Amino acid sequence: MATFEEFMDLDIRVGRVINAEDFPKARKPAYKLTIDFGPLGVKRSSAQITELYKKEDLVGKEVVCVMNFPPKQVADFVSEVLVLGVYTENGVVLLQPDREVPLGCKIG
Repeated sequence: MATFEEFMDLDIRVGRVINAEDFPKARKPAYKLTIDFGPLGVKRSSAQITELYKKEDLVGKEVVCVMNFPPKQVADFVSEVLVLGVYTENGVVLLQPDREVPLGCKIG
């Protein structure tokens, strides 16, 4: 079991997708996302969310991301944050606040 302290070690924050592109070099279907975290800057992520989301519908959407995992090389792209979602039989459903919040806010 994880402890509360271990959970608090994760830096999970809210960002807004400002760009979404196809990622044909990824092994599994994915998008390259550019996400604005307000005062924390802009980060990029590879997200396997193509089954339920069109890239044009992602721009402007708030997402919840783990910020403090090491960067991960995915083909020719460096993914800096992990976008969180729920695995369903139809694909990944993104986690997001149910109302707009300031970019960069910490989840706890």
